[in-house]
Amino acid sequence: MTLRLLSYNIRHGGVGRETALATIIRNTSPDVVVFQEATKPAVVAQLARETGMTQFGSRPGDSLGFMSRIPVTRFEWHRPRLSRHAFLDLVLAGTPWRVFGVHLSAVHAAWTERRRIYELGALLQEVRLEQPGPHALVGDFNTLAPGELLDIRKLPHRLRALVWLSGGRVRWRTIQAVLDAGYADVFRQLHPDLVGNTFPTWDPHARLDYLFVPVSYLGSARACDVRMNEASDGSDHFPLISELEI
Repeated sequence: MTLRLLSYNIRHGGVGRETALATIIRNTSPDVVVFQEATKPAVVAQLARETGMTQFGSRPGDSLGFMSRIPVTRFEWHRPRLSRHAFLDLVLAGTPWRVFGVHLSAVHAAWTERRRIYELGALLQEVRLEQPGPHALVGDFNTLAPGELLDIRKLPHRLRALVWLSGGRVRWRTIQAVLDAGYADVFRQLHPDLVGNTFPTWDPHARLDYLFVPVSYLGSARACDVRMNEASDGSDHFPLISELEI
């Protein structure tokens, strides 16, 4: 079975952009969608109706939500202490694979990178307890991978100031911590020569959206692509569509 997995930060709940979002989602033909910033359950319900998804879930004020056209036998939100967002745990029917939706703290600064490290550690600890077998970590990690650069001049003035207030340099450690924990960055493995920036849609200069699988299951990854066509009117993030043999 091939799972088409879409990760999409729909910005501020997606209110007022439901038609554009539904069009983009239909064009990617996903089996499962993991949303970030899906804070408005009514929007998720409308998107499910408009895209033919049979199951969906979201909670008021929580970032992570989902839609699925294949059976999901269980879905749960887990919010570790001090984490800004709850993680989403999806148990898919008929397969040993699990999907964990991720949205780490935002803002490019030294102290938020430390917070993301904490949030990541809490997630990985839970994954080790819940699912030692095949699984995917997918979502908006709000940080850069090793070797990728952020042009501070492209940030809004208020965010540029936060970088300087936190020391003027951000040590991007979160993604390295994922790799050190035994995961593969699927996009980078499949596209070593592509930039793959996902944010913002009007001037993409940062890759914030990722799919990770344990290295031992990297062979199951068939595709991982940033969908830049038609996405600029839906959100400030481009969607990430992947295929996994599950």
